[in-house]
Amino acid sequence: MGCHINTDCFKAFYVHKFRAVLGKNRLIFPGEKVLLAWSGGPSSSSMIWQVLEGLSRDSAKRLRFVPGVVYVDEGAACGQSPEDRAKTLAEMKLILQTVGFPWHIVALEEVFGLPPSVLRHLAQEPSGTKGAYKAAVDSFLQQQHTPAQGEEQLSQPGSQDPQSPAGLPTAAQTEAQAPTAAQTEAQPPTAAQTEAQAPTAAQTEAQPPTAAQTEAQAPTAAQTEALSRLFDSVKTLTAKQELLQTLRTHLILHVARTHGYSKVMTGDSCTRLAIKLMTSLALGRGAFLAWDTGFSDERHGDVVVVRPMRDHTLKEVAFYNRLFAVPSVFTPAIDTKAPEKSSIHRLMEAFMLRLQAQFPSTVSTVYRTSEKLVKAPRDGNAGGPPDPRCLLCMCALDIDTADSATAFGAQTSHLSQMQPPTAPAEAPTTPCCSAGVGRAQGCCRGAGPCGREDPRASVIEQLCYGCRVNMKDLPSLDPLPPYILTEAQLRSQRASVLQEIQEYLIDSDDEAQTGES
Repeated sequence: MGCHINTDCFKAFYVHKFRAVLGKNRLIFPGEKVLLAWSGGPSSSSMIWQVLEGLSRDSAKRLRFVPGVVYVDEGAACGQSPEDRAKTLAEMKLILQTVGFPWHIVALEEVFGLPPSVLRHLAQEPSGTKGAYKAAVDSFLQQQHTPAQGEEQLSQPGSQDPQSPAGLPTAAQTEAQAPTAAQTEAQPPTAAQTEAQAPTAAQTEAQPPTAAQTEAQAPTAAQTEALSRLFDSVKTLTAKQELLQTLRTHLILHVARTHGYSKVMTGDSCTRLAIKLMTSLALGRGAFLAWDTGFSDERHGDVVVVRPMRDHTLKEVAFYNRLFAVPSVFTPAIDTKAPEKSSIHRLMEAFMLRLQAQFPSTVSTVYRTSEKLVKAPRDGNAGGPPDPRCLLCMCALDIDTADSATAFGAQTSHLSQMQPPTAPAEAPTTPCCSAGVGRAQGCCRGAGPCGREDPRASVIEQLCYGCRVNMKDLPSLDPLPPYILTEAQLRSQRASVLQEIQEYLIDSDDEAQTGES
């Protein structure tokens, strides 16, 4: 027989986990804009409710950042009809209006309009020493207390003459504010929302909720067809899930940069991160486990992804949402109703959950292992020029051409040399650059070809090992969004120009030899 847990004790335990993760890492500074990535599922919905309660007046230690919510509509990739997508969006808007945070709704089809700069690592401003966080908190509290003290002095009876012209508006304002305070006390949800938006009004960078509530225009039929054609061309469900996650990340990153958010919160729970760790190992992403499963992910530079729900299991999330009526919306995923062995993700999830049912410490053991992983640059590159990054996942490339003598290097070189099947008769007429990309960038000049390598090989060599394996299931690069092909072409051109310039530069070793002679 299991012991009965008190509801208040469970809530205190649940909230403490969420606050402890944020307080221990101290990555989110007061007044900073944080974008909450919401999928409508239980974990991300619970995360939003934790932030909402943390910003309320009843909270013991209020959260001091400025939140916003983003929802990505993936209905086209998951095979939803337009009617079902409209119904889901209506449910999402109803919950977002109840929460009261600024929100942004974007459709996955918008990836076909993203700029190539999304795939570039932007430099992050240094956070300073360990005392920078405490100094930022003190400065934030002083900014909040200073206007409050000024209002108290103006509202004192002896500070101004009630009959003076300057005193009449002040009295009218105080009388007008009194019913508002009574109304907010009578309506706790409205008070929580008003209190949650108080830091937003105090910060000059934040936008008013009405201005920040942006909804994407309905995607065109051509964009929806292009997205469906892209996912239909992928052979395996594993590659589809990886591609969907990559495009979703790029879209959320673009929204964060466009609206000035420096942090992105995701609702990855402890159970999901344990499954993701094992799945990433099976997909050849072992070099990036610290970024894929850690609390913070700094691969993008200016926008940091944080996972504050990483200490909560799925069972705890389900209990909390059930006990405290946290609303969530079910949206079918790309692997909904798929067989267990249809993808590596589904197979690893079933394996971990069955093992957890027999050995309850399985998830926690795998999860604790991920905490021991250290983020470190590759050997020989510390202090030097930045490593080239993967075109899709934006992690540092884990493939070195110098290791071609090893089994790993031989396999990666084989993947980079793979060519799509083409007829011999059509080979001479195939353009040297991808459709419209090379000519738009001035690659193919004049009547003759530019002499560059095949566009597929040019893209493959800019991918990490895990992304190269997934790219095998995409026969053609034509369905990919234009920003990926454009950035690949720009990187290839930049690399060729740097190689040409390098031939005319004098190396430091050559200078030393010249000086000795």
